[in-house]
Amino acid sequence: MQDQIEALFDAPPSAYTAEHHSLFSSFKKALNRGTIRAAELDSASPTGWRTNAWVKKGILLGFRMGSIVNMSVDSAKLPFFDKSTYPLHSFSVADGVRIVPGGSSIRDGAHIARGVICMPPMFVNVGAYVGEDTMIDSHALVGSCAQVGRNCHISAGAQIGGVLEPVGALPVIIEDDVLVGGNSGIYEGTVVKRGAVLGTGVILNRSIPVYDLVRDAVYSAGDEKPLIIPEDAVVVPGSRGVLHPTGQKWGLSLSCAVIVKYRDTQTGSRTQLEDFLR
Repeated sequence: MQDQIEALFDAPPSAYTAEHHSLFSSFKKALNRGTIRAAELDSASPTGWRTNAWVKKGILLGFRMGSIVNMSVDSAKLPFFDKSTYPLHSFSVADGVRIVPGGSSIRDGAHIARGVICMPPMFVNVGAYVGEDTMIDSHALVGSCAQVGRNCHISAGAQIGGVLEPVGALPVIIEDDVLVGGNSGIYEGTVVKRGAVLGTGVILNRSIPVYDLVRDAVYSAGDEKPLIIPEDAVVVPGSRGVLHPTGQKWGLSLSCAVIVKYRDTQTGSRTQLEDFLR
């Protein structure tokens, strides 16, 4: 499948045939099952992950192949116009996924594992992977190709950024057992390692440094390296003073994130509220 997808992406035909659409349908079903992913574990990589560029090519191929169609249940009350290749993800009771009514959407081509809880309204975009027993709370976004592990809690208002292009760019990675606090934002290929806790309002991207008070270290992204949050880190929003004379005169500060501790039994007990909802 990889060779066929890459060949079709790199040399677009004048018109897509039934055979091409059949190939894309098989590709999308594999995304839904989670048997292919936009990124996967790789112990040889400094981040522990590698990007599968060909999978991103396949997702982009779907946008090329599709035409805008009316998929509305009621065009006047609830309009839904999108590419024909990307309808809503269909589920059955046998999938073991809880989707609470109230305006949530999951796009076809996203993997939602057994035990996931979707609280309205939330949105999961194409290429995303959400592991078993994770909760996606109200007004939360899981962006295109973002990878979320098992047993995570994506709190209300949290934004997990997506990336399709460039195809070689690593998407946001949220490993197993991570708590993402409300109104947090994780963007630009940030990797949050297993067991980390992000406090309310934490913003993580390639421009904002993270100061580790416990290990006396500063973490930031490099040219070829994303920001990486260590395992079990407890991260809260912070600020750092501006050293420029004008900034000092005005008392300005810039946002940062601060690791104040590493997860312990007390931290763990405070992040298990979703267990009571399962």
